[in-house]
Amino acid sequence: MTSTAVPSESGIRKALSEFQIDADADQIAQIQEYIRLLLVWNEKVNLTAIRDPLEILHRHFCESLFATKVVDMRECRLADIGTGPGFPGLALKILLPEARVVLVESNVKKATFLAEVVRALRIRGANVLVSRYEELGEEIAPVDFLLARALGEFEVFLKWAASEKVDAKRVILWVGAGDVGQLRKSSRWKWEEAVSVPHSLRRVLMIGSKVGA
Repeated sequence: MTSTAVPSESGIRKALSEFQIDADADQIAQIQEYIRLLLVWNEKVNLTAIRDPLEILHRHFCESLFATKVVDMRECRLADIGTGPGFPGLALKILLPEARVVLVESNVKKATFLAEVVRALRIRGANVLVSRYEELGEEIAPVDFLLARALGEFEVFLKWAASEKVDAKRVILWVGAGDVGQLRKSSRWKWEEAVSVPHSLRRVLMIGSKVGA
């Protein structure tokens, strides 16, 4: 039977340590409240197929936060495309209080949830945009990093990300190892070596810089 209890502070610290992530007591309390809200809302709105709080902690939070070990994003402007229930963008905002984060989500119910988490956690510097990303440009520009974790149409996304109206300097993608070859076909982006996400058999981080930027 799956537990519905929010992970304890020690449980969260242990999970984060497995990804080499440090967090203070306030940040851990925010993660706990975020998970609690996600579990409550998920009963009525399909935010995530993952129901186990510990799996939510590992798969959604830890895998998202692991990006801070790979790239310095402390005082950047980030836009999370197709953020869903806030991963990776809103989770990262907890660890990156100085970053400016734009959360792009076309589903109104998911966007309403995001706004509630921002309010409940008293987060500043995070804006929710209810839109398809292809329709956006100056609303999110300029942007240091475009983030995407549950993306399918890489070619469409990368063309949009490199366009003048968006002018993203870099992209960070959470993808399956089998998608790396497809990404490297893009002539618009220069890719670093894939970084394996801890405790994940197939997921990797891909960091790309716009060619000519």
